[in-house]
Amino acid sequence: MKIGIGLPNQVRNVDAQVIPAWAAQAESAGFSTVATIGRMAYPGVMDTVALALAAATTKAIGLFSAVLQGPAWPPVLLAKELAGIDAASGGRLTLGLGLGGRREDFVAEGYGPRGLGARLDRDLSVYREVWNGDPIAGTLPAVTIGQRRIPLIFGGQVQASFDRMAREGDGYVGGAVPAALVAPAFESARRAWQAAGRAGSPRLIGLAYAGLGDEETGRGNVHHYYSDLGAELAGLVSGSMAATSGDVRTIAAQFEEIGADELIFLSATDDLDDVDRLAGAIL
Repeated sequence: MKIGIGLPNQVRNVDAQVIPAWAAQAESAGFSTVATIGRMAYPGVMDTVALALAAATTKAIGLFSAVLQGPAWPPVLLAKELAGIDAASGGRLTLGLGLGGRREDFVAEGYGPRGLGARLDRDLSVYREVWNGDPIAGTLPAVTIGQRRIPLIFGGQVQASFDRMAREGDGYVGGAVPAALVAPAFESARRAWQAAGRAGSPRLIGLAYAGLGDEETGRGNVHHYYSDLGAELAGLVSGSMAATSGDVRTIAAQFEEIGADELIFLSATDDLDDVDRLAGAIL
C-alpha cells in the first residue's frame, strides 16, 4: 500500500507560503502523493492553487485532489485549469471529484447546489472535450497539443456515485473516517466495477488525518473544519486523527486490511516539521 500526505491548503488560516516547501519536502521524504482537500467557504487556499504550487516545486510525486467539488465550477474553466496543472507537472495529476455537501461552497452564479449528479455527468463530457483539444465555442481549443485525459477518482456514498465511478473513473476515494466505516464503501465500489464489466479492480484510496506535533491544535483544526456538518461527524473525524507514530502505523494497517491501494494522511496543521514526523513514522 502506498502512503501519501495531504497539503495543508485547508488548515484553518494556513500560511500559504508553507505549501510549496511542504510539497518539495514530501517528495524528498518519499511519499507517493501530495493531496488537497477542497472547500470554498473556508479560510484556506483553493485546491487548484495548491496543486499548481506543488506541480511547480516537485518533479515526480503524484498530485491528487481529495476531493474537488466539480459541480461548483463552470466545467470549461475547471477543465482548462486542471489541464494546465497536469501539463506543468508532466502528467502527474489525478483528479478526485465529488458533488460537494455544503451549500455555501456554491458561489459561482448559475452553479447552485441543485441537480448535482446530473450536472457532474454533463460536466464530465465537457472535461473530455476540453482535454481532447476540441474547439471551445466553435473556435479554438482551450488546451495545448498533447494534453491527456486526466485520470478520475470519485468520492461519494450513494449508489449513483459508485456507478459513476465504475462508468467514468479509475477508482474510488473514501471519506476521512476510520477504516471500518470505509470498508462498506470500498465493497460497493468493487461491486459497481464488476457490474459495469470493467477489467481488474478499481483503485481504492483511503484518507485519514495526522497531526504528530501539536495534538491539541491538530484536533482543534480538524474539528473546526467539519463542525458545520454536525458535532457527531466533527468529533468522529477529529477523534480518529493520528497523534502518535503508533497511531499512524495502526491506521495504516487497518486500511491495508480493507484493501486500500493508497492511504493519504491529511494534514491537521501547517507545521512543516509534520512532514518529517509522518515520514519517520510510516516510510
